Amino acid sequence: MSEALLRTDKEITDIYMRHVKTVYRVCFAYMKNKSDTEDAVEETFYRMIRKGPQFENEEHEKAWLIRTATNICLNMLNHWQRNNENIDDHTDLKSPEKADTDEILQAVLDLPEKYKTVVYLYYYEGYTSPEITEILQKPKSTVRNHLHEARTILKERLGDDFYEK
Repeated sequence: MSEALLRTDKEITDIYMRHVKTVYRVCFAYMKNKSDTEDAVEETFYRMIRKGPQFENEEHEKAWLIRTATNICLNMLNHWQRNNENIDDHTDLKSPEKADTDEILQAVLDLPEKYKTVVYLYYYEGYTSPEITEILQKPKSTVRNHLHEARTILKERLGDDFYEK
């Protein structure tokens, strides 16, 4: 019997309830529309159920889910070879989540792919650079460089609206 089958429905539900909002936000940062985001979130939790990884603690759960969600989104984007059509051009298709985002979050969502997750994890989820390095399995210098370059881009785009801590 696989380990995945040893996890109870309650355990799966508890993990889902603890992390679904974070996974949704990470996926939305990549997919930029509600239906693709929901597909990616569903696939993330499906993989958790199917693979049945053993987690050391809630932070390990969260890190595993973020990494898996990121990989799923990148795979979906690469597989579909999506065109760069802007969802905002179709006012009847705007998602409520995108309409409600503030200007700074929208600027973060518009960052190039290589910066988006690092910035989101650092500023919105509160992870440190070393923690992001572990989650994304990237060199420390890459994470620090992506944060620095993203801050520069955000400062240029937002001007006086952007304040660093």
